[in-house]
Amino acid sequence: MTKRRARVGLAGLGLEAYWAQFAGLETRLTGYVGRVAERLAESGVEVVNLGLIDTPQKGMEAGHRLRREDVDLLVVYATTYALSATVLPMVQRAKVPVLLLNLQPQAAIDYAAFNRLADRTAMTGEWLAFCGACPVPEIANVLRRAGIAFQQVTGWLEEDESCWREIGEWMEAANVVEALRHNRVGLMGHYYSGMMDIVTDLTAVVACFGGHFEMLEVDALSGLRERVTEDEIAARVREFVEQFDVQRDCAEAELRRAARTSVALDRMVDANELTSLAYFYSGSGVAANEDTMSSMILGTSMLTARGVPVAGEYEVKNVLAMKMMDELGTGGSFTEFYAADFADDVVLMGHDGPGHAGIAEGRCKVRPLQVYHGKVGQGLSVEMSVKHGPVTILSVVEDGGSFLLLMAEGMVEAGPILEIGNTNSRFRFGLGARGFIEAWNARGPAHHCAAGVGHVAGRLKKIAALLGIRAVQVC
Repeated sequence: MTKRRARVGLAGLGLEAYWAQFAGLETRLTGYVGRVAERLAESGVEVVNLGLIDTPQKGMEAGHRLRREDVDLLVVYATTYALSATVLPMVQRAKVPVLLLNLQPQAAIDYAAFNRLADRTAMTGEWLAFCGACPVPEIANVLRRAGIAFQQVTGWLEEDESCWREIGEWMEAANVVEALRHNRVGLMGHYYSGMMDIVTDLTAVVACFGGHFEMLEVDALSGLRERVTEDEIAARVREFVEQFDVQRDCAEAELRRAARTSVALDRMVDANELTSLAYFYSGSGVAANEDTMSSMILGTSMLTARGVPVAGEYEVKNVLAMKMMDELGTGGSFTEFYAADFADDVVLMGHDGPGHAGIAEGRCKVRPLQVYHGKVGQGLSVEMSVKHGPVTILSVVEDGGSFLLLMAEGMVEAGPILEIGNTNSRFRFGLGARGFIEAWNARGPAHHCAAGVGHVAGRLKKIAALLGIRAVQVC
């Protein structure tokens, strides 16, 4: 899938009164703005560089341009002292999240060289080139009084990698939010009856995250299956064998059945331009539909691995969590609590599929199941563990009419798992198994979450900030 790029407006701040007083200062600061634009573009966003904004009038004009340019995030870079009256009209009109950059040219002024300058005017001009920190309290004061949220990064322009890493994470978060705003979520089937925690107000979801929900019919997928050719089935079976560790007890007929459904799923996704999917079907005696829905897991696992996350049990909130994790490049595998191993102080977590093959420890195994527990049918399923090492889990939680992002960082460890044809991993958290379970449940999440490799809570918090919702990290 082609990932969307956020459009980021960049406004350098200055004060017009300085340019006639200090030779070369405007040109120097304009160069710094250009350098920031280059670094932002390297982070994978599309940059709209407004240059140096140095009067309230130019601030107003910049606000109009930001509206025309359809930016998703405004980066305000204080190069030297600037009036808050230059910033406020620009920010008010843009109506997008704001990131304040306080980046001076170098880590410190060269005091000896500075004090050797020929005259006080030259010295003042050099100082003003390092004076980006000066207007930030003023700007912050005015934005807070105006009720406008903002984020900030402080550091220096070159060779401050921790600073640029932080800025890069903000750009990455902007790209994830942009993907969510254009996320086309397919919904096929219905909720699992009685599973009240996952029932979700779709209008509230769109109001918070953006995107669109496309209602799909199981019958339509069954119809697409009927038009899959024998050659297409054979080719997809070969893909299964290449991508998965297909166990010897998997019947050829089951592989072909899963292949037919997988090809049909791809066609449904393409026809509806889907970027994620949630589904569930309990069965009503229509043989064709039961055949379709009991052969989904291999196809949905392949979709998940290639950037179209699929959540079972019609789990709308969790497919959003999976999408965020996938856009961060960390996976996002469908997960729930299985059991606690108090003897080893770990939590067993997994699901009966789909699994994210891109974050598996080794190759995913394909095993036959005689029954899908709690569901109609039987067939093939994916067995895998998340890669051993750092891991983050994420849940989208309903929060007083809005949503919050609930997250925890831990480790996935080697050790015995339940070899039952499901995804299953051993998660260790800093709070211990008992402490983690209680802290996590205290926030009232639905019982599913998304698991991804690496520790990415910092990036998830930035996504929450750009969405204007709360983020809670339990460990």
